[in-house]
Amino acid sequence: MPRVLIVDDEANIRESLADILSDEGYEIDMAGSGEEAMEALNRRPPEIVLLDIWLPGMDGAETLKRIKARHEDLPVVMITGHGTVELAVKTTKMGAFDFMEKPLSMERVLMTVRQALEMTRLEKENRILRESGRGRFRIVGDSGAIKALRQQVELAAKSTSKVLVTGESGAGKELVALLLHELSARKDMPFVELNCAAIPQELIESELFGHEKGSFTGAQEGRKGKFELADNGSLFLDEVGDMSLATQAKVLRAIETQEFQRVGGARKIKVDVRVIAATNKDLAREVKNGAFREDLYYRLNVIPIVVPPLRDHREDIAALVGYFLKSVAGEYGRVPKSISREAMKRLAAYSWPGNIRELKNIVERLVIMNTSENIDEKDLLFLDHEPERADDYFGYGGLKEAKEAFERDYLAKKLSEHNWNISKTAEALGVERSNLHRKIKSYGIDVPRGTKE
Repeated sequence: MPRVLIVDDEANIRESLADILSDEGYEIDMAGSGEEAMEALNRRPPEIVLLDIWLPGMDGAETLKRIKARHEDLPVVMITGHGTVELAVKTTKMGAFDFMEKPLSMERVLMTVRQALEMTRLEKENRILRESGRGRFRIVGDSGAIKALRQQVELAAKSTSKVLVTGESGAGKELVALLLHELSARKDMPFVELNCAAIPQELIESELFGHEKGSFTGAQEGRKGKFELADNGSLFLDEVGDMSLATQAKVLRAIETQEFQRVGGARKIKVDVRVIAATNKDLAREVKNGAFREDLYYRLNVIPIVVPPLRDHREDIAALVGYFLKSVAGEYGRVPKSISREAMKRLAAYSWPGNIRELKNIVERLVIMNTSENIDEKDLLFLDHEPERADDYFGYGGLKEAKEAFERDYLAKKLSEHNWNISKTAEALGVERSNLHRKIKSYGIDVPRGTKE
């Protein structure tokens, strides 16, 4: 569990805070002065500091200044007594995360500590993402389609306009969103992602806008939402076409006004957020069918970027395979494998219903499970060539074989359209999930790892 350093000259305050936080599983260090706090930081750096403003000798403001000079990203929460709120506000401008007034509330202490640690975790993840993204995340390929995509991303990244990224599942929409942020002036600010299809509709508003304590059953404390966490940065709404109409209306207002209220709250919160949305659905068709708001569609679709499916730029497969062989080998501490010309031809002939995600998963499987240093055609026998035109089915020896081939291709395509979610695909096809599972197994359809049941 995270370590908390409590700095207060009153022993009873230190002990009370220690009891509250240790009961929640936090590790505790304590100091009675600013000088002791700096010594404790040198011995064993904590993940968060609770710092009293009024301290003997070096006061809280000076202690904060010295902490920030050594540990810029360390969250510090100021503890203030009556009549020192103005000073507490001043310290927040000096870099303090927040301040709490005495007498301290147990709920407020726990909520503030959790929020500070969550914000620090998010900032750390974004920093790692930015650092790794400069070499690890890039659009690979030299085809005309990919060169055009790279140019669109670079141009769009320079603006603050909203971007709608469309394309099939697994084609690389998330990568485009990451690069739009990484190449923008907001690159040092948070990149916050929400998969709208993965959150139950009754909870998605809380995820987007946050909630106040007691606003619904289970809301035992207040919580910031994605819009608030993404302030001054970018908010990536993945699978935006899966939001309910009611949620769409609230998202539209938040985008237009850049302000919102938490669930159960009355205070308006102002933010500066760049919204990047993505979907594998045809939103124009969804608008015609009444499943997506027209005004939200036009609000999101300021800069449209279409990510092409892998089958439309097969000439990039060799470069992608080489890139994944190297990156996966590095991730697992392996020597990069080579791949034969025949194996590469087999990969190029495959239709890739799961697009680049499927290609990466297959390369990862080959790196981990193949004991040979070279990947040959025999290692890809599971990767049957899939006919892509109706005429191709006439090449089969009989009706049963052709029907099975068609059914396999059809199921793979539908699974891809529904982001490889078994339940949603079964519902769309009007079949039992168990039946779909049997079909997937019997046809040997390769379902990407980490997909939902």
